Amino acid sequence: MKNEKKLTLWEKYLTSEIVIEFKACLYFFAILFFYCVYKIVGGKFEAGIFHMLQMILTCYAIGYIQVYLLNNFDEAESLKSREICGMLVCTAIYCGVSYFGGWFDKKLLPTLLFVLYIIITYICVFFVYRTKRNIDDKKLNEELRLFQSEHKEAYDEKVKDSGE
Repeated sequence: MKNEKKLTLWEKYLTSEIVIEFKACLYFFAILFFYCVYKIVGGKFEAGIFHMLQMILTCYAIGYIQVYLLNNFDEAESLKSREICGMLVCTAIYCGVSYFGGWFDKKLLPTLLFVLYIIITYICVFFVYRTKRNIDDKKLNEELRLFQSEHKEAYDEKVKDSGE
């Protein structure tokens, strides 16, 4: 008989795709924000649709790289050399695409600020995920304590009834 609690291959794949979708949206929004601030500071109030296409496609590509090759480094338990290398690789990809795609008019200073911004974004996302895991752990532990106390009371009641 099939173990009902084990994830199927389809469920694992679907979970990974949902994570990639979430990452792509999260990082696209962060990058688009930086891009729009750059445009506004430069006195321009229009954003390039082609640049936005490049951004979202890059976010999806990096999402796949993060999930399938780099072990979801932004969701890791701690920042070790492997996670930092993952951040640097993905940041380098973003930087390269932004420079050659002309997101910041191939200007070095805005591109370097973008690199710093992406690294800070990765670090913030790492801490958000870690904080969420800690909160989830506390909630699960509390639910487990409640479950155990309810079942202990029911067991004690059953033992008491059978002993009389």
